[in-house]
Formats: sequence, C-alpha cells, structure tokens
Amino acid sequence: MEKVNITSDSIQLDQFLKWANIVESGGKAKLLIQEGNIRVNGKIEERRSTKLKPGDLVSINGTDEKFEVVKENSQ
Repeated sequence: MEKVNITSDSIQLDQFLKWANIVESGGKAKLLIQEGNIRVNGKIEERRSTKLKPGDLVSINGTDEKFEVVKENSQ
C-alpha cells in the first residue's frame, strides 16, 4: 500500500488521482471514476467530487494497487 501525502484536510477524488500520479489528466480521472473503476474504502465511488480525508483507502479495480490518504505534518 502506498501512502499519499496531502497538504489540506481533504481532497476531491479526481484531484487525488492526479496528485497521486494515478492518472495524467482530469479527463482520465473522470473516466475511471464514471466507469466505476475506483473504490474508496472498499465501495465503488462514481462521484468525482467525493471528499477524501486522511485514513481513506483508494483502490483501482483490476489492480492490487491501494493508496492511503495521509496528512503531511507541517513543522
């Protein structure tokens, strides 16, 4: 499982997919999500605007890849 640091308290699902380098563009993120290929905490998520928080797990159907949302510590 790969941990992906975010700098805010939450991030939209489509933005997270780009931030984590899972997709290269917002269009590809939109397609993956709309086709039902993204799971958040084990459930298929079809809304791009879904807010992810630290501790959420994102996975891609058809792969073993899992990504955990973590909040960067600011020091």
